[in-house]
Amino acid sequence: MPDDQLVKAYAQGSNEAFDALLKRHQDRVFNYILRIIKNEDLANDIFQETFVKAILTIKQGRYTENGRFGAWISRIAHNLIIDYYRQEKSENLRSSDVEDINILNRKELCEATIEDILINEQILSDVKDLIEELPALQREVLNMRYYENLSFKEIAEKTGVSINTALGRMRYAIINLRRIAAEKDVVLTI
Repeated sequence: MPDDQLVKAYAQGSNEAFDALLKRHQDRVFNYILRIIKNEDLANDIFQETFVKAILTIKQGRYTENGRFGAWISRIAHNLIIDYYRQEKSENLRSSDVEDINILNRKELCEATIEDILINEQILSDVKDLIEELPALQREVLNMRYYENLSFKEIAEKTGVSINTALGRMRYAIINLRRIAAEKDVVLTI
C-alpha cells in the first residue's frame, strides 16, 4: 500500500498500517538522525520521539496528506534535532556570576595593536581621498554631517536647501563613495 493509504488506515485504527509505515521509513530516518547526532543512544531517543510526534499528529487528525510522508517524517526528525541543539546550547551558557570569568577580557576592549592603528589610519586616508572625488555639493553635505556632526536640519539651513535635498545629496554621496572605492579596489574594512 502507498504511504497515504497506510496513514488513512492508521488514522482509522489499523495499528498494522502504522507498523508498515515504521518498517518502510525507520532505517532512513534513523540513519539520518545518527549521521547528524553521531551518538547512537541519543539518535534512538530522537528517533522514538519523531515517531511519537507522527502518531500524535495523525491521531489528532492534523496530518495533511500531500503524498510525501517520507519527507514529512524526516522534517519532524530534523526539527527535533534542531531543538536538541538549541537546548544543549542554552544549557551550556554560563553566567559570570557563577564562575570566575572576566567579562572585560575581550579583544574589542583591549588597546589597539600597532597593526590595527596603521590599518585604521590607512582607511581614514583612503576615505579622505575618495571624498575628494565626489561632486562639490555631495562632498559639502558629507563633510558637514560626518566631520562637523551637523544634523540634516542644520545642513539644510546652512546650505539653503530642503532637508530632503540634503538627505538626497548624502545618499548619492555614499553611493558614489562605494562605486569609486569598488572601481579603485579600495578596501575600507579591517
